[in-house]
Amino acid sequence: MTEDEFDAFYAAAFPRLTRQLYAFTGDHGEAQDVVQEAFVRAWDRRDRFLADSAPEAWIRTVAMRLAVSRWRRARRWLELVRRTPPPETQPGPGPEYTALVAALRDLPEAQRMAIVLHHLCDLSVEQVASETGAPVGTVKARLSRGRTELAKRLGGNEADGPVRKESGRVR
Repeated sequence: MTEDEFDAFYAAAFPRLTRQLYAFTGDHGEAQDVVQEAFVRAWDRRDRFLADSAPEAWIRTVAMRLAVSRWRRARRWLELVRRTPPPETQPGPGPEYTALVAALRDLPEAQRMAIVLHHLCDLSVEQVASETGAPVGTVKARLSRGRTELAKRLGGNEADGPVRKESGRVR
C-alpha cells in the first residue's frame, strides 16, 4: 500500500472504526486513542499491508486488543490501589507554626535561610555556613538579627527564642 493509498484508507476508515470501538469501550476518547494506535502500527507495516487482505479488520482487531490490554492494566492498577492502605493523614500546621512561617516570610532572605537551616533543619552554625557559602561570623550575625526581628514580630522575648526545638520537632 502506498502512502497515498494509506492516507485515503485512513480518512475513510478512521471514523467508522472509532464508532465501532466507541461501542466496544464506551469511551469515545479511548476509542480514538486505540484506533489511532492501531493505525500507527499499520503505518509501520504499510509496505506489506495489502488492500485486498482486509486491512480494516486487522486494524479493528489490533484496536480491540489494545483496548482490552488497557482495561487489564487499569484493573490491575485499581486492585493495587485498593490493597494499598491510604497514607496516614498528618494534622495541618498549628497556629504557632503558621505564625512563625508568616513572620519568617517578612525577614530578608539571608536571615530567613539561616534561621530555617539552623533551627528547623537542625544544622550547626558551621553547616549553615558551608551550605550557604557565608562565613561563620556572618551566619551568626544573620541568626542574631533574624531572631531579634522574629521576637519583635511574634511578640516574644528574644531570650526565649521564637523557635523551640524539642526532640527534633518545632513547637
